[in-house]
Amino acid sequence: MKHTLFFFVLTFATLTLSAQRQTFQWQGVQREYIVRTPASHTAVEPIPVLFFLHGLGDNITRCDSEYNFQQLAERFGWLIVVPQARPSDMGGGNMWNANMTLQMGGQTVTPNASVDDAGFLMALLDSLTERYNINRDSVFFTGFSMGGFMSHRMAIEHGDAITACAPVSGMITLPLAGQTPVAPVRLLHIHGTADNVVGYDGHSSAFGGPMQLGISVDSTISYWRIHNGCNPVPEIDTLPDTRNDGLRFVRHSYSGGQADVQHLEVIGGSHTWYANTSRYDVDYIAYIHDFFISGQPSGVGIANPAAAALRVWPNPAADYVNVEVSQASRIVLQDCMGLTILSRDIAPGTTRLNLQQLPNGLYLLHFLDGPAQKLVINHGLNR
Repeated sequence: MKHTLFFFVLTFATLTLSAQRQTFQWQGVQREYIVRTPASHTAVEPIPVLFFLHGLGDNITRCDSEYNFQQLAERFGWLIVVPQARPSDMGGGNMWNANMTLQMGGQTVTPNASVDDAGFLMALLDSLTERYNINRDSVFFTGFSMGGFMSHRMAIEHGDAITACAPVSGMITLPLAGQTPVAPVRLLHIHGTADNVVGYDGHSSAFGGPMQLGISVDSTISYWRIHNGCNPVPEIDTLPDTRNDGLRFVRHSYSGGQADVQHLEVIGGSHTWYANTSRYDVDYIAYIHDFFISGQPSGVGIANPAAAALRVWPNPAADYVNVEVSQASRIVLQDCMGLTILSRDIAPGTTRLNLQQLPNGLYLLHFLDGPAQKLVINHGLNR
């Protein structure tokens, strides 16, 4: 579903609030947020946490209703926290203080400059850690539009407390571009090339004229690549294009540093959070989740129930693939939208999986709740 949530107030029906809506006092103000916990959570085992930061003019009630965070909490086995920004002092609805500077009437203004949102989010994390036994090695942030800008700020200023971050359609603001991150952070940046609200060049053309909101996508990726010490040349691959959605999803992966950086370039993509429907090749939240849990031997803080290595060959595969584990394990095969294709217990040793009924494309093969490996299926290899 499409949203243009950056500089306008959404009109929405009043929804019944769930018992999960809570308040937290910060700077003398009762700040609101929603917490979604999986039914299986007992607070005995530490749990990963995902913060979702909404766009300008949006609110947590609408987000919780549309994205069904309770279902996602059950699916991922994570705590999901949806905090609400304060109303903008410039009008236009709720707005995060992402340290954005705007040129208006010949003056430079910073919306909500007096609101310490970064401090609020860290204080909220500390408070929730005590109540829910959060795994502080598995703290993740994502956000859309203004929430994407705020996610970059959290990664820059509090990366020592954040495991990975995934801003969507939101840049690094001009003041933040001059700061050095406090620590390397695994980062995924998602952006549509046809976004006119937060343009690829950092400008917006949606409000009657060009307005610079932050640095460009290229500069944003360079910022994180340089500070994380990654290789300057990315590995580039295009995700399978199986739906007639008018989009192409191209992944730019920068490795070799202290924390990897990835840019998902959405060719033809607008200012939109592409959700889990049959219309799109990629579901953002599933893709972000897979990025968060992949790429690190420890699963970036998520317990791997099968500590032994997972060996997969051949890759690319045609009709069959061999999976080798050293102990009894449950493996999961998912498509690029995060949908589970296969979930199976396998014995120690080598197991051969039949892929003949699966279409060509990119898949993820991993232990249950463990780090994922890419698996490419190409039946043409046997021809």
